[in-house]
Amino acid sequence: MRLSPYLIAGLLGLSVATPPVRASAAVAIGVGITVPVAPPALPVYEQPPIPGPGYIWTPGYWAYNAVSGYYWVPGTWVLPPAVGLLWTPPYWGFVDGVYLFHAGYWGPHVGFYGGINYGFGYGGIGFEGGFWQGGVFSYNRSVTNIGNTHITNVYNKTVVNSHPGGAAFNGAGGVQARPTAAEEAAAKEPHQNRTAEQTRHLQAAQENPELRASTNHGRPALAATARPGEFRGKGAIAGPQARSGAGRSAGIAEPNRQTSATPREGLPAYPRAPLAASRGSRRDAAHPVPKVGSGPRVNAGARAHAMPYRQGGTPAFARRAVPRPSHPRATHA
Repeated sequence: MRLSPYLIAGLLGLSVATPPVRASAAVAIGVGITVPVAPPALPVYEQPPIPGPGYIWTPGYWAYNAVSGYYWVPGTWVLPPAVGLLWTPPYWGFVDGVYLFHAGYWGPHVGFYGGINYGFGYGGIGFEGGFWQGGVFSYNRSVTNIGNTHITNVYNKTVVNSHPGGAAFNGAGGVQARPTAAEEAAAKEPHQNRTAEQTRHLQAAQENPELRASTNHGRPALAATARPGEFRGKGAIAGPQARSGAGRSAGIAEPNRQTSATPREGLPAYPRAPLAASRGSRRDAAHPVPKVGSGPRVNAGARAHAMPYRQGGTPAFARRAVPRPSHPRATHA
């Protein structure tokens, strides 16, 4: 079997630049592993309060390795690697009888993430949780848990898919969606892989037996956390589908009882990058929950890691004039 240069680079832990791709290949960015059975459905959970200004929400998802099988990577708040960058979540795609993993990435626009409803602004297309303007990120209070954090750049816009749920993969039996023209254009822009902080978060999830689907049966006790890798304490949020008492015994806050994490002083010092506008969302129909099989196998030679990319440096984005995004005016809370 002939492997693509991106898959080979991923298995070796290398970071590669993404070249322009055709529309039909736009979904092939960051494929690192294939599995013969579907990931569990997305759990329904609440968002922990934002730790401070400048953070971007990165939704939870099911990752995979040969030892653990599927395991849940809790949603968390992350500082982007540069001003103006937005997060495109990872997703699974069903193609030719197998489920292919497409890694998430940072870029000036949100690309295709399978039409998956990750909630909190990621309703299936684009991101409606906020937008960059003038080097400052403005948050949509309708889908962002501001908590007690002092954030002044806020606005309100109703979002249909405000909470996650449904199938966690794109394709037959899951979410039927294709990339839009804007998402195809976003696939051709410079991208940056997950940050070192996100990598540590992923590794912590991989090492936690309670987050494995074989243990939690698709209902992780820990669904989200305020900061990467902090799986206990006030910022750790249990999923409503978790077994009774499992979250409390693990030191995880119950849903709808969040308390604000301590914000960092001042704004983060990001490298400069072009401003980026978020786009609208569409409402996806309900999708059947896929059956979870047993005994998953990885293609021969695949590395036991769901997102095998090594963190690289921040790309030197070229400065250029960007049209002012058409968004609701940010107000001061």
